This record gives sequence, structure tokens and C-alpha cells, in this order.
Amino acid sequence: MLCETIKLYEGREDVTLTTYLWDDAPDLLHGKSRPAVIICPGGAYLNLSNGEGEPVALAFANMGYHAFVLKYSVYSEGVESGDMFAAVGQGVKEHCMFPKPMQDIGAAMLYIRQHSEKWHVNMEQVAICGFSAGAHNCAMYSVYWDKPEIAGFFDVDPQLLRPAACILGYPITDYVYMQGCQETAKAASGKESEQPDEAFSPVALFDQSNLAFLGTTQPNEKQLFKVSPVYLVDRNTPPTFLWATSEDNLVPVQHSILMARSLADAGVPFELHIFEKGMHGLGVATEGGSGNLWTVNEAAAKWVPMCHKWLQERFSIPLDEKPFWMDL
Repeated sequence: MLCETIKLYEGREDVTLTTYLWDDAPDLLHGKSRPAVIICPGGAYLNLSNGEGEPVALAFANMGYHAFVLKYSVYSEGVESGDMFAAVGQGVKEHCMFPKPMQDIGAAMLYIRQHSEKWHVNMEQVAICGFSAGAHNCAMYSVYWDKPEIAGFFDVDPQLLRPAACILGYPITDYVYMQGCQETAKAASGKESEQPDEAFSPVALFDQSNLAFLGTTQPNEKQLFKVSPVYLVDRNTPPTFLWATSEDNLVPVQHSILMARSLADAGVPFELHIFEKGMHGLGVATEGGSGNLWTVNEAAAKWVPMCHKWLQERFSIPLDEKPFWMDL
């Protein structure tokens, strides 16, 4: 397996693409191209979760796909810290704000296309996969890929940027709805959102995520609508696989349900799985892909084989009928 980390932009160390590429060999596909998945970890647009990167890439690699982990533009600019709010207070960073994160997916797509022959990637079968804010980023790309914000930005034929499928784990899909939830929570607490140095709360996290992604803790309705893919689904949105847990108290499960409804209304093929138990940020939900027991969930971990089955209906590994040595 070829693993390397590539900087997507000159002069930026934080936006990178890490490859998990199958080796080519006579007893494998021997020059044939494989499907691929681009993975966007979550992290509230403040930082990026390692648990939603490499473990997911290895899961897809185990399915026979090439995998790529994209570290897209976030507020921390690649500086890792155990403190979610460590980078807060550095002011507005326009180079990390909307629409840059979803444009980073486009940059990754074009980079992979440039190397597709060398890497044996089937560019007609490249999916995008994300979790939490990373899932929001993928959902945004899935509705904007052929629009001026992406295709126009790169000034290329939109078909060069088209994702074949979209996989969303506990996604944020409706910022208008999310803002309403936060306002209700603030009213119920009888105070404004907590400061970053106080105890963690979903309200504080969402405010700081808004600052990182939109440049303000109080975005207006026009801004919220523009970054809510649930309202922007159309016939060019790719087939979508969604999964979430009803127990998630950070990103309400309604986001997945609302996205599924929009996909259904637009006639876009989709599959939705909601597991009863499980906290936010499960990733692959197995011991090997977790750093604590809270994110190990046997039931929710079934999303991986479920997704594999769903992808098999769209992607195919070009296997020969018999081993190569039988013709020697």
C-alpha cells in the first residue's frame, strides 16, 4: 500500500491529502482501476478528528477501494490540540472560511484525476465521505460541485469534479434549523453562550464553529441558508448514504432525516440508517478506530458493511473470472 501525504497548495502546510493506495500486482487487479473514496474528518471546522480519518480509510481500503484522507481548511490550520477551543481568539481567518473547505474537496478531486492513471483510480467511481462537520463539507460539495462556487472557481468542466456518491455520518445539513436549536438552548439556560474557557457545551461549540466557518458567531439568515445543503439538493446531487444515532446530543438526528427528505423530494437515490444508541463522533465505532470506550458501538459499527453493500450496487471491483496463473 502506498501511503504518502501531499500538500494541495503551495505555501500552505495545513491542507493535505493522504493516500491509501492499493499496490498493483499480477495477482491483484494488474493494471485495472479501482473505485476510490475521499474522506473528510469532522471537528466543527475548528480542527480535525484523527479518529474519523485513518481508521475510516483503512475500512474502505479493506473493501478494495483506494482511500484518501483530506485535511481541509479549518480554523486551527492543522495545529493539533486536545482542546477543541485552543485556536479560538485568533480573529477571522478568511482563507479557512466558506466556501474554502468544499473547494478543498474540488482541489483533491482534480489532483487525484491528474494522477489517476498512475494510481489506477477509476474517476467515474470516486465517492466522498464525511463525519459531522466533515459530512457537512461533503454534503455542501454534493450540492455545489457543478455551481460557480466550485466549478467556476476552478474554471473547469463540472464533470471533472462530479462525485459518484456521497456518504454522510451524523451530518449537519440545516444551519437554519441548527441556529433555532441553539437559540432555544440559550433561552432555556437564561444566559448567552458560554465563553470558550468555561465548561464545554454544544452552544459554545456551535458559536465558535460559526466564527471559524462563517466569520461571525451570529450569522444572518441568508448566510445560514447558503450553507444548508438540505435546501440546495437538486437532480445533480449524487446518490447518498446517511447514518446517525438518535442518541446524538450534539448534532440532532433531524439533520439526517431532513436531508433524506430533500433527497427523496428531488428523486435522488439514498439510503438512511438511524441507530438508537451512540454518542456523537463514533467514526467506525470499533476498538481499533477509537480512543475511548464511549465511541465503541457494536450496533452503529454496522454502518460500514451496510455502506459497503450500498456501494457495491454502484461501484464494482473489476475482478477476473479466474487466477492469472491458470492461463500460464
